[in-house]
Amino acid sequence: MRKKLVIQKSITMILSKFVMKRKYVFAVIIFVAVLGFALVSKREQPAQQVLLAKKLPQHVGLIADGNGRWAQNKGLSRIEGHIEGAKRVEEVVRYAFNRGISYITIYAFSSENWKRPEAEVNALMGLFQKFVDNYMDECVQKGIRFVPIGRIEKFSPKLLQALRGAMERTKDGKKGTLFVALNYTAQTETIDAINHYIQENGAKPIENWETFSRYLYTGNAPDPDLIIRTSGELRLSNFLLLQSANSELYFTDTFWPDFTPEAFEKALLTYEGRERRFGAVRPM
Repeated sequence: MRKKLVIQKSITMILSKFVMKRKYVFAVIIFVAVLGFALVSKREQPAQQVLLAKKLPQHVGLIADGNGRWAQNKGLSRIEGHIEGAKRVEEVVRYAFNRGISYITIYAFSSENWKRPEAEVNALMGLFQKFVDNYMDECVQKGIRFVPIGRIEKFSPKLLQALRGAMERTKDGKKGTLFVALNYTAQTETIDAINHYIQENGAKPIENWETFSRYLYTGNAPDPDLIIRTSGELRLSNFLLLQSANSELYFTDTFWPDFTPEAFEKALLTYEGRERRFGAVRPM
């Protein structure tokens, strides 16, 4: 804009040397204004609107992968990659709920991630604590339930207290549910669900999936319609294996810190184009 004003001023000075009569002044001003608008660069033009999906999934699972590789590609530490990834989590989750998605499950920390360097694990614990501290007021305000899933008892007393406190604060939310998988694998979820079922029902046979699924960490939430994995890996890595029997899968080479709301919307558009028949024959 500054460049445009300088050009307008220069043109005005040049023209003023040739225009001496007052009756031409107004015409000169109009000419300069029109010319100035014509010089606006493309970067100053409004961005093209993103095409929005009309058919939305009710439940989306997110495998937010690639923080470390993203950082290494930029000459940064893995911890710096996790910091950027945490910022993206808030941004994408906020966008998803604003779009009208009711359930989001994000794979934040696998039980296998304890094998990583101690400094990296400690940094991740700090980011989980910060996420809870920063995001829960917004969850309460917007009616979003926060539900940590996994064997969270292994975490430090401080983090465990924060997680349970956040769950208690947001328990009455009706607008959406955010499941955050921490110290989680689908295998331990299955074991815990079976043990929970036996505690309540003894040796009584399980009648159907609906009966058993209530004992999973995700409880009565619908199974995920769409699971998104970033970073180019083509596997679920022990994430919601029982719940994902009929889920649509979306894989992208984009690392999680670069996975913007626009990239999320692209995944929704891909989902919208899928034909979900659940074993039925395509109508003729």
